Amino acid sequence: MANAQKIRIRLKAYDHQLIDQSAQKIVETAKSTGATVAGPIPLPTEKQIITILRAVHKYKDSREQFEQRTHKRLIDITNPTPKTVDSLMKLNLPAGVDIEIKL
Repeated sequence: MANAQKIRIRLKAYDHQLIDQSAQKIVETAKSTGATVAGPIPLPTEKQIITILRAVHKYKDSREQFEQRTHKRLIDITNPTPKTVDSLMKLNLPAGVDIEIKL
């Protein structure tokens, strides 16, 4: 098992529905070419909270908070065939999804 090839794909997006659809496309594409797929594994969601003052000058107790959530998924593809790599390269995914691939 130590010599087996493995492709690790990390997906990041602000919209959880978009990232789930993209992960499903990747899994279906990899399985159709004969590779073994583990995932999509949901990773912890990053939550960034930004607090700003509502008023410009005087009212410091009046604040507003905004949050930005970054959803992440991990997909492991073991024993990929050359056909798997070609089909993953040709796959069209939405613009709101960040993809990081490690071989």
